[in-house]
Amino acid sequence: MFAKKSTKPDASQCVREWDGTLAQKGWWHSFELPDGRVIDGVCDLKGMRNRLAQFPIPENLAGKRVLDIGAWDGWFSFEMERRGADVTAIDCWDNERFRYIHQELGSRVDYRILDVYELDPARIGRFDIVLFLGVLYHLKHPLLALEKVCALTDGLAAVDSFVVTESHKRKGRAPDLPTVEFYEIDEFGGQFDNWVGPNVECLLAFCRTAGFARVELRSVLRHSACVACHRRWEPAPTSPRHAPPLLLKVEHNANSGINFRAAADDYVSCWFQAEEQPLKREDVKPEVDGYGSQVIFLGRQTGGEWHANFKLPPGLAPGWREVRLRTATSGFSNAMRIAVDVPARPEALAITGLCDGTSWIPNQLELAEGATISLWVTGLPESADRNNLQVCIGGMRLAVEYIAAPQGDHARQMNVRAPLGAKPGDYLLTVSIGDVGSAPAPVKFLPAKG
Repeated sequence: MFAKKSTKPDASQCVREWDGTLAQKGWWHSFELPDGRVIDGVCDLKGMRNRLAQFPIPENLAGKRVLDIGAWDGWFSFEMERRGADVTAIDCWDNERFRYIHQELGSRVDYRILDVYELDPARIGRFDIVLFLGVLYHLKHPLLALEKVCALTDGLAAVDSFVVTESHKRKGRAPDLPTVEFYEIDEFGGQFDNWVGPNVECLLAFCRTAGFARVELRSVLRHSACVACHRRWEPAPTSPRHAPPLLLKVEHNANSGINFRAAADDYVSCWFQAEEQPLKREDVKPEVDGYGSQVIFLGRQTGGEWHANFKLPPGLAPGWREVRLRTATSGFSNAMRIAVDVPARPEALAITGLCDGTSWIPNQLELAEGATISLWVTGLPESADRNNLQVCIGGMRLAVEYIAAPQGDHARQMNVRAPLGAKPGDYLLTVSIGDVGSAPAPVKFLPAKG
């Protein structure tokens, strides 16, 4: 027996029908003008109001900044302005219909022609609310675009996208497998700029991976899903059941330094102790300068402390930033600092002392297993770390295992491992950051005793 074939048009057929209607009407959005005229577009007023109502956006937006990405004719931009917001609208092309409505309404919306990949907080600032409606599936690099959106968002991003509703179950697990269809040419609706079709789970995963702290599926409409993406965690419990965690160490997960780049895909590693046991990944809520980020790895160490990795929140301004975390049932931990796009250029470096890290005999090192050199260096910038410091002997770079915290103008201690394959002999050791280096210091490598 065969199932009855659905008479409802699929998404691709709907796109073709919308294109036909757009060709007839000329307008994508509908409008009510102050003089009573009504512009009838492809999207009717009831549908657009319902679409916006899927998101937790207040009626009163006085004092708020709103960004509308992919504004098209501009109904959502002007609606945000009607609610009292200071609105910036961007699109990748100059739409004369937007400018017409702008004039008819006497609008103050700031209309800019920009590509989504050009968007940067340094260029246009940050916004309390970002509208990203019906844009994602038109982009060849959807995850990169969502990271741009996240960087611009100070509070809420309203993300609405076409989704594939066919279920792809993960074997042995309840949630749908995150999947995305890729349209190389015009397979979806005959439009060459329809690039991707994520399913709902993939859209949510995209938003989490882009750097949002909380991602909430608000609704699934006929062919689209509405997702509220928040930069900050929900408020900590007013009556926590557990003590705050103790943050032990924070560093770059790839190079063990304290320096991060906002423009890179950098991840933070942190180690902490927590009273709450056991912990799941979703229980741990780290943040950097107030912006939360989803934990992508959580592991228990042999000593009992926890290790967590999370994405550096997008859009951080250059400077020293505070990292802290809490659990679902605790307040926030102590804070530790990282450097984001902080220049590390010293005026001058000088080695004031050098010795065997075990025997403390000056200017020599016994080449025993695990041998380390301890040295003291002046002139190091505060942002000097295990990654940007270069300690070299005879053209070989030594791994920095430890660097002491700054203490005014005092020399800072460093411990470095002996180079692999080192032979006994006399060498010269140098310390540098970038193109600023110290004078060489002599060190004698001695064969291991016994």
